[in-house]
Amino acid sequence: MVQLIVGEKGKGKTKVLLERVNETVTNAKGNVQFMDKDLSHMYELKNKIRLVNVSDYNITNADEFIGFVSGIISADHDLEEIFIDRFLKVSFLENIADSSDFLRKLDTISSKFNVKVTISLSGSEKELPDDLKEKVSIAL
Repeated sequence: MVQLIVGEKGKGKTKVLLERVNETVTNAKGNVQFMDKDLSHMYELKNKIRLVNVSDYNITNADEFIGFVSGIISADHDLEEIFIDRFLKVSFLENIADSSDFLRKLDTISSKFNVKVTISLSGSEKELPDDLKEKVSIAL
């Protein structure tokens, strides 16, 4: 249940992601989280959204990040959706090609626990493998 918002840097992925998270929380029955590398979007989020500053948790690689996300999901049984901005930065991945296996793992976890994950991903949709291209909801 992973959805991707893909586009080159500066194309407006964060703006789209913020609009989506604010729309989602209006109708959400459970909890909604927004993960980012800092608190710069704190005032753009509705107050019911939990903002998680990933850099506060000393994560240093992609495996630690997947463990972190898994921990968040396991700790909150009311969690409905997670939005992740600047995905490559917070997960310590270099590019879209490096992120394919990680995105598949994240999709498996989110499907198993029924938590929708929406990710902003810098790069071109063309760089994604075919099985992940179907996860793209917006390509900028």
